Amino acid sequence: AYRDYLELHGLSVQLAEALAEYWHARVRAELGFAGEDPDDVEAASFLDDVFALKYRGARFSLGYGACPNLEDRAKIADLLQPERIGVHLSEEFQLHPEQSTDAIVIHHPDATYFNAR
Repeated sequence: AYRDYLELHGLSVQLAEALAEYWHARVRAELGFAGEDPDDVEAASFLDDVFALKYRGARFSLGYGACPNLEDRAKIADLLQPERIGVHLSEEFQLHPEQSTDAIVIHHPDATYFNAR
């Protein structure tokens, strides 16, 4: 049963990330600059392309290197009120249900994950 849980958890984590990336691509398309995305995106180089920002726009997720302070998630929750759709913020600044995700999306052409290149 433990292995089944780990496999289901791993699949749900990957699906949440894929859905977030899908919506980011859709936003780029609706803003009219999806044509700037690279044509030759392969699964093996996809993450490299994401971190190299080979497409316009950056999706910053709280708790990761570019935005390490999870406490900032409370500010986003105050603005968006995620409880309207059944998502709640814990005292540890984690979103529940577990595979919920949030991000700050910036579409300025000079947006980068880190200042050093």
